[in-house]
Amino acid sequence: MDTVIVQLPEGEGEGRGGPRLLRLGPGDTADFGRGAPGAPVAVPLSDPGVSRLAGQLTAAEDYWRLSNFSRAVTCVVENMEGAGEHIKVAPGRLGAPVPFEFSRVLLPATRGEASFKVFAPEHAYLDGAPYDGVGEPTMSPFALDPTSKYFLVLLALCEPRLRHASSGAVPGVGDVLERLRPLEACRELTRSAVNYHIDYLTSVKLRLRAGDPAEPDARGGGKRDELVAFALRFDLIREEHLALLTPGGPAVRRGAG
Repeated sequence: MDTVIVQLPEGEGEGRGGPRLLRLGPGDTADFGRGAPGAPVAVPLSDPGVSRLAGQLTAAEDYWRLSNFSRAVTCVVENMEGAGEHIKVAPGRLGAPVPFEFSRVLLPATRGEASFKVFAPEHAYLDGAPYDGVGEPTMSPFALDPTSKYFLVLLALCEPRLRHASSGAVPGVGDVLERLRPLEACRELTRSAVNYHIDYLTSVKLRLRAGDPAEPDARGGGKRDELVAFALRFDLIREEHLALLTPGGPAVRRGAG
């Protein structure tokens, strides 16, 4: 059975049937890099800035491992379904496990980035509760109400990274206010109310900082950055929540608010 499928980079091995796919079963390996005369690699990356033998993929059961043969260049593996989620494979690292189902492997190159995609099998998940014993039920550590205004504020903060995984911008208070005003429930929203919801999320709901929810943020956008990073790391805000917002949205003014 196939464990992983590698889609070769654009322009490499393409024919009438579209991009060439490389299928690997458990234990199979595939080298990637620029290759050398008489020594081709399974996943060719033709940019002259890529090593001739940059690394190797190894298929496991329901995931794959990446070895970085470079002594100076870090490989990055992006989760194509995540909001900027990625792992770095340091130079010389062997057999780094990759947990993503849909990945993009990136290497620095003379023309920006060299990349290829790797698709792992659908992961298995537990069906039902793992424990049917007696006792007090487990409490949710972060009980967020999707119908609340604070949730909409958090969603507006996370929206740029949900829509564009590579975006590093975090909306300012003015951006959030402009984004939420078209919603019926937020017609009367004010800047002070947005700031209060940010403080409430930081100190009460997600408990990122102790202290008074109304305490000012001496570092400007520090609270917003922390909230976005935390919410996306633990999937508290997900792509399906974007349906709560109106389509589109204003461009983020970096550092605004």
